[in-house]
Amino acid sequence: MNIRQERERETVLRNFFTADGKLKQIPVQRKKKLIVLERILEGFIVGQRYLEKEINEHIKKYHPDYATIRREFIINNYMYRENGIYEMNPPELWRREDLL
Repeated sequence: MNIRQERERETVLRNFFTADGKLKQIPVQRKKKLIVLERILEGFIVGQRYLEKEINEHIKKYHPDYATIRREFIINNYMYRENGIYEMNPPELWRREDLL
């Protein structure tokens, strides 16, 4: 990540999260949404399996609309779901083209 990208990332995080880490709103612009989603993903471990309830509880720390954010995790290949079990994908599989 270059300096310009890092500054942009910091600006997005500052604009969309409160000082105590709550998400003010889910960004509409895809590039900003991906930055926000990756912040919320912090704490999940690649290869570890999670129950849907665990995913929901983690997301609720940031925003009450856990279903939308959980769906975005799947849509953007951050995670995959099989039989109600979620697993975080390695970063190489994430759809991050908008962040490049």
